[in-house]
Amino acid sequence: MSGDVPDKVSLRRQLRRARAALTPTRRRQAVAAFTRNVLRSGLLLRYRRIGFYASMPNELDLWPLIRTAQARGRQCFLPVVPKGCGKRMRFREWRPGGRFQANRYGIAEVVARKAYAARTMDLLFVPLLGFDVAGNRLGMGGGYYDATLAFLRMRRAWRKPVLIGAAYECQRLPAVPVESWDYPLDWVLTDSAIYRCRPNRRVMS
Repeated sequence: MSGDVPDKVSLRRQLRRARAALTPTRRRQAVAAFTRNVLRSGLLLRYRRIGFYASMPNELDLWPLIRTAQARGRQCFLPVVPKGCGKRMRFREWRPGGRFQANRYGIAEVVARKAYAARTMDLLFVPLLGFDVAGNRLGMGGGYYDATLAFLRMRRAWRKPVLIGAAYECQRLPAVPVESWDYPLDWVLTDSAIYRCRPNRRVMS
């Protein structure tokens, strides 16, 4: 979190507290409602190669959605943190019965020979601490998704991936502080709403 402006630091602290205050029952209800909203959005019908993430403690649990997507014939991928000093993640395909190993942060990663760049995903679910309805995202501060998605800033239109924020509704903010390297989300889906943040974005076919 070095280099963060003070308002981002305080926002992260506030959002972590709000998320941690959710009861186990409320979390289960939120996960079920979020999964229903993803299905209602039609996104799983439109895209085949989908990048997810292995949820950390207190994050919205994506595993019910991942299993649903896989059962519907979608290819499901999870990120792999580079072992060196770089931050550009790649993605390995998850299949039922596949093996996992924990990375240096204790996050489960798929054990597989092949790994794919983010630009090969059709749809990518992105973790966050906070968001606003314009699609601006407040992350954890590690910079991994900024580095992984840096290519999106290099051209006006990219074929993929479409970026989806996954969050509890309590993580919504009136406005998120934006930096020059930030790239907005196309959609944010929560347990109570579907936000289409960039309906006019030109996507290459």
